[in-house]
Amino acid sequence: MRYHQATWNEPLLVERSVPGKIGHNSRMLTRKEADLVGEQCWKIIPPPLLREGLPRLPELSEPEVIRHFTRLSQENYAPDLGIYPLGSCTMKYNPKISEVIVQNHKLEKLHPEQEESTIQGILAILYKLERTLAEITGMSRDSLQPAAGAHGEFLGALIMRAHHRSQGELEPVPLWLDSRWSSYHRTQRGW
Repeated sequence: MRYHQATWNEPLLVERSVPGKIGHNSRMLTRKEADLVGEQCWKIIPPPLLREGLPRLPELSEPEVIRHFTRLSQENYAPDLGIYPLGSCTMKYNPKISEVIVQNHKLEKLHPEQEESTIQGILAILYKLERTLAEITGMSRDSLQPAAGAHGEFLGALIMRAHHRSQGELEPVPLWLDSRWSSYHRTQRGW
């Protein structure tokens, strides 16, 4: 079976913009909301960075925007369309149930800067996951910090180095594939 890529001559949204066209009207902020947001902005954002006028955004209808991004998505190859046999840093298949779980309204509203007392449930889940992974791998601790790909591989190399040091063994010299990108080599050089 051959894959046939969709090809569209899709213009930029700014090229399709029509002055005065409205895609979605959000409700106006209440005075209380505006004051609260305004007060926070003035405290956080330095005055030179504050916008003095309205942003220049494309003016399109909502269906036009949806069609635009749908056409762009049709020009992309994705795991749902076929096998994508590349390395650990590339896109891969994620079970659809995982997508359902992360789209749960209780999870999608979490924020890294959120008050700890309000996120005890997810912290408990992450702790249990860390403990389970450590038990499965036979390690005393585990980390959920590395994002993926090279970040995770580098962390793995650091863990191996720490293990060999803790055992008083000679440290192995890491061998990196030539096919890695140059930033990866620079990161590893000072290993």
